[in-house]
Amino acid sequence: MTYAIVIEPTDNGYSAYVPDLPGCVAAAGSYEDTEQLIQEAVVFHLDSLREHGDPIPEPRTGVGSVEVESGS
Repeated sequence: MTYAIVIEPTDNGYSAYVPDLPGCVAAAGSYEDTEQLIQEAVVFHLDSLREHGDPIPEPRTGVGSVEVESGS
């Protein structure tokens, strides 16, 4: 499964979350560390859901981009 992640800058690094897995978050000082931690958090989150007999949410969030002209 492939889950969309969102990584955003903060005042002291970056934070990340997974829209399709509420509560699955990570934060670190660098983008790369945050990306690694959110990957580990997803695995941990899914393992926890399985252990508790909870359903595994299907990935539903899409990721895209929009290009606009500068100054628009």
